Amino acid sequence: MDIDLIFKALANPIRRQILQWLKNPEQYLSLEEYGNFNRGVCAGHIERLGQVSQSTMSNHLSVLQQAGLIQVEKYGQWSYFSRNEVLIQQYIDHLKKSL
Repeated sequence: MDIDLIFKALANPIRRQILQWLKNPEQYLSLEEYGNFNRGVCAGHIERLGQVSQSTMSNHLSVLQQAGLIQVEKYGQWSYFSRNEVLIQQYIDHLKKSL
């Protein structure tokens, strides 16, 4: 766990919002629109929720992924993102102990 990378990733409000969307995607996307969330949330849906360009959202997702906060699974041409709950919990535990 790279604490500095995580702090950097969480310093941006859009990236914190992405983590919130991934935590409870059913609050932000309808099942009719999306289907189910077993694989995670499709990059295109995250992009639409963020109302930013594809390249900007791609950069945000890359920073979160490099920090280990999210995971990606590819299915054909689609990329599905989900939270790395284990690392997030480790980070929370670290903060409780160190601050």
